[in-house]
Amino acid sequence: MSFLTDKVVVVTGGSDGIGRALVDALVPMGAKIATCARNYDKLYNLQLQYPNVLLHTMACDVSVESDCKRFIDSVLADFGHIDILINNAGISMRSLFSDVDVEVMKKVMDVNFFGAVYCTKYALPSIIESKGTILGISSIAGYRGLPGRSGYSASKFALQGWLEALRTELIPDGVHVMWASPGFTASNIRNAALNEKGQLQGESPLDEGKLMTAEECAKHILKAIEHKKRTLVLTANGKLGVFMNKFFPSWSDKLMYNHFFKNQKLIK
Repeated sequence: MSFLTDKVVVVTGGSDGIGRALVDALVPMGAKIATCARNYDKLYNLQLQYPNVLLHTMACDVSVESDCKRFIDSVLADFGHIDILINNAGISMRSLFSDVDVEVMKKVMDVNFFGAVYCTKYALPSIIESKGTILGISSIAGYRGLPGRSGYSASKFALQGWLEALRTELIPDGVHVMWASPGFTASNIRNAALNEKGQLQGESPLDEGKLMTAEECAKHILKAIEHKKRTLVLTANGKLGVFMNKFFPSWSDKLMYNHFFKNQKLIK
């Protein structure tokens, strides 16, 4: 029997990437799963794949507070309570700050930060009652600002700072709060990254075949929840990046510049 058997687990952004891998990993563990995404068709296909599983889905844009409330209310109506909330929904961006439309940065912040805030706010009373877990999917960009990803980095710094404050506030309630930083992972988030005008870039500059898979990432995240880790940093490059930025910040600046710029041009 898994530690997740009969636990109610909510995963935002469960139609693609790490979110979808988390849903797939939770199914054989016997969890009661609830997930949301903006794409109704992908959620419908997910339901078709798991017809005999306790799986609750709803189309939801996490950047809209009323959508988040409606989703969390529907989960509570179906399952009665929430044990674990995984704030996974997110978008990325690739553009120099000098070129980007500020509305793009606002959109990234609305999804990556406020989406987690909204869902957590409405799920919190139930999670406190169950002494459950709140987890945010962050990034190495939450430890080290990445050039050309300033809005994305800002959203992840905000997410981690907020979760750290929340973790401290909830100590008396016995609620476990943590964040996981996958590093570069093979997922759809880069293909769906926004350019300076807020349009989908539709391609990734990275060799996805050399990256950690979303499935492996999901396995590590669920294990970290089970063992109540404070934080989780995945991939060797991710751990090295966090270490370098903490102890050798100036050197880290140069390494990051050389990594993201070729011939003084940003790799998007």
